[in-house]
Amino acid sequence: MPLKPCFCVVYNVQNWYYLSTYLTKCQYHIHAILLGPICYKNSNNHFPMSGHNKFSKIKHLKAKNDAQKSKIYTKLVRVITLEAKKAGGNLNSPGLANAIAKARGENMPNDTIDRAIRKATDTSVQMESMIYEAYGPGGIAILIDVLTDNRNKAAQEIKIILSKHDIALAAPGSASWAFHKEGTEWKPITTSTITDDEAEKLSALVGDLEENDDVQDVITNAE
Repeated sequence: MPLKPCFCVVYNVQNWYYLSTYLTKCQYHIHAILLGPICYKNSNNHFPMSGHNKFSKIKHLKAKNDAQKSKIYTKLVRVITLEAKKAGGNLNSPGLANAIAKARGENMPNDTIDRAIRKATDTSVQMESMIYEAYGPGGIAILIDVLTDNRNKAAQEIKIILSKHDIALAAPGSASWAFHKEGTEWKPITTSTITDDEAEKLSALVGDLEENDDVQDVITNAE
């Protein structure tokens, strides 16, 4: 019985190999166009995967980087808006100029910076800056610098994050005594040594806190 002709389009050698085997069994004669890079069998006598898997990883990495950049931009926009409110939109104000410089350092588009400054004139948006305190793994003092337009929501979200790590908010002043403020930055007065296990737990906690859009910075006195 003569083989029946069949026209196929495949995108890699692995697909070609399995498709040709299957259709030959079904008594089809294949005329195929092979698109994409040529692949060869590896030492295990298997055809390696095509570039699709690599491409999907690149797309996933780009999506992850875009998400991280979006979070950074969100935080910076809040700072610019707050500083613009304080300065009355004066671009020569040190606080606003510093916030804009940080945004440009992260390659934030000028349109986004301009919108953040204009947002400062919106009286319906009231940004608040506050510090939450806690004690982390190994008794490490922690300050959580927050900038938000919803104090209650921010406090609740911080509590939830801390509780996931079996940590509770500390009373005002109970951890901040271990730091002093230099300009706009908090610096530890003394540092504490922690174990590798405690450092790993602290790193996970700080990472989760920094994922929150309202959290601008997390300061610890870990050595």
